[in-house]
Amino acid sequence: MALKLADYKTDVHNDWCPGCGDFGIVNALQMALAEMGIKRDKATIFSGIGCSGKTSHFINTYGVHTLHGRVLTFAQGGKLANPEMTVVAVGGDGDGLGIGAGHFVAAGRRNVDMTYIIFDNGVYGLTKGQASPTLKLGEKTKSLPSPNTNYNVNPIGLAVASGFTFVARGYSYDVRHLKDLIIKAVKHKGLSFLDVLQPCPTYNDINTRDWYAGVDLAKESIERHSRIYKLEETHYDPVVHYAEESEVNEKLSQALIKSLEWGNKIPTGVFYQNEIISPYETRITDKIPNYLENPPTKQKISENGLPTTDVSEILDSLQV
Repeated sequence: MALKLADYKTDVHNDWCPGCGDFGIVNALQMALAEMGIKRDKATIFSGIGCSGKTSHFINTYGVHTLHGRVLTFAQGGKLANPEMTVVAVGGDGDGLGIGAGHFVAAGRRNVDMTYIIFDNGVYGLTKGQASPTLKLGEKTKSLPSPNTNYNVNPIGLAVASGFTFVARGYSYDVRHLKDLIIKAVKHKGLSFLDVLQPCPTYNDINTRDWYAGVDLAKESIERHSRIYKLEETHYDPVVHYAEESEVNEKLSQALIKSLEWGNKIPTGVFYQNEIISPYETRITDKIPNYLENPPTKQKISENGLPTTDVSEILDSLQV
């Protein structure tokens, strides 16, 4: 029986603030899973700490609500334990680029075949609006006593520099475009990163829905022009087509340059995609030849209630 959108929704009440961009992201993720027809027992949503952490409660698949900043470690472990599982990790910009920044960079080097989505709103919404790593230097949201004194992290640029092989940006109020980006990210063979711009109507009074829509720009012109534009509607080509260093460097460089665009024009879409680099799962088959056919989830660990592995020799060696 074909699954429908409603099948991916739970009975748990979404308790985010009215107008929160998190609703659009969850809707897009549910729509993507339904359109791809991924069985609910073949998908797992891992979530971190923060407002976005409730995502794993709202999507009717397996879900794991993890520790602050550690969502990527849990998600990578889940994918390596069961390579057949579709794994999507989600978390806020503070969760992933603050306490979790080290894991973010390390994950890029591995290139595990999974997707990581950051809910990017520039503030720590759950803990009452402190400046997150993506808030620009000198900006003062209504919850800050003084302007932000730290320079901001560039999520797209950091992902490209860290080795993510699929790097994209979406916007939470353009749900259908975001759904399409999620599908591309999940289908990509390697580690996908999706930075989703998500207004926080409670604490971030700078990067609001009206701001992204360009309402303030209308003061200087007759027509209002949205700040958001789609890379696929330009001549931008993010794909690495052949394994030559010059080609790879060209695509990396243009992605980094595009990632610096901000202000009156903000690009969304795919910045970089490279499927020539092999995923981590295929790399380790040289050391574990039967790994993909016999991953940990398929291995027999007990028989008649007793473990099949004898660790007595290891325990004996530890005795003093």
